[in-house]
Amino acid sequence: MSAEPAPQSTRLSVLIPFAIVTLIWGSTWIVIRDQLLVVPPSWSVTYRFTVAGVTMLGWALLRGERLAMDARGIGFAVLLGLAQFVLNFNLVYRSEQYITSGVVAVVYALLLVPNAVLARIFLGQKMGRQLVIGSAIAVAGVALLFVHEARLSAVGPHAALLGIGIALGGVMCASVANVMQATSTARAYPMATMLGWAMLSGAALDALFALATVGAPVFDWRPSYAGGILYLGVLGSAVSFSLYFRLIRTIGPAKAAYTGVLIPVIAMLFSTLFEGYRWSWLAAGGAVLVVAGLVVALKARRPNR
Repeated sequence: MSAEPAPQSTRLSVLIPFAIVTLIWGSTWIVIRDQLLVVPPSWSVTYRFTVAGVTMLGWALLRGERLAMDARGIGFAVLLGLAQFVLNFNLVYRSEQYITSGVVAVVYALLLVPNAVLARIFLGQKMGRQLVIGSAIAVAGVALLFVHEARLSAVGPHAALLGIGIALGGVMCASVANVMQATSTARAYPMATMLGWAMLSGAALDALFALATVGAPVFDWRPSYAGGILYLGVLGSAVSFSLYFRLIRTIGPAKAAYTGVLIPVIAMLFSTLFEGYRWSWLAAGGAVLVVAGLVVALKARRPNR
């Protein structure tokens, strides 16, 4: 009797991009904080996805992919750009004006919940029992991390609630975009071409929104800001979203969202190295539960049926 094959999500072809996305996005929270010192968030988002879109289309050309798309593809790219690269990221940047990057990262760890619900409604994907158990363990860990970060927050309760509400709005927009990437329409077009036009259309909408709300473009000429734009545009967007959306198509939105569950732990590790972050027993316990839930969920053989 032959041995049962390992679940797809424990293969190196999934684990390696999963680890890369988690490490990169876990580091972006510190970079985003530096982006908010001088430049309005809408302009920072515009610059980021202009760089990302140009990078993606350049990669598409190197791969020999056609850059032209039909009306259906263009419409889909614009909607994807609106959900992921306009609404989601404008809300992310604004939420960090009220609450710490650690709290925002923890809120985004809850992405697996709407991803699983929307995947069930629109894609017919059911969560397996093992994925449900892993999710419950991970959410318990996220709750401990949230309590820990909330205790450290220097802002008042009203500002904290406003920041959390803004971040939750971003989570919902990101979830819509995640499920869009798992549809047959998204699969009908080359990944790099679709993402490139989605990012550039998102950047154009970001620029229009910025002009209407904060006025003419503003740029911060500090090397850390310019370098941050390049890092967020190339690694934090072009590379990471390519890998992440491919994960969605391979293992489904619910399991791919586990990158977000692990990201707060990675963000805290980076903060430990670069910001002198001090761990508490509460934070350590939350991190252990998050990792345990992740292991349980990724070992599920039939997470999405």
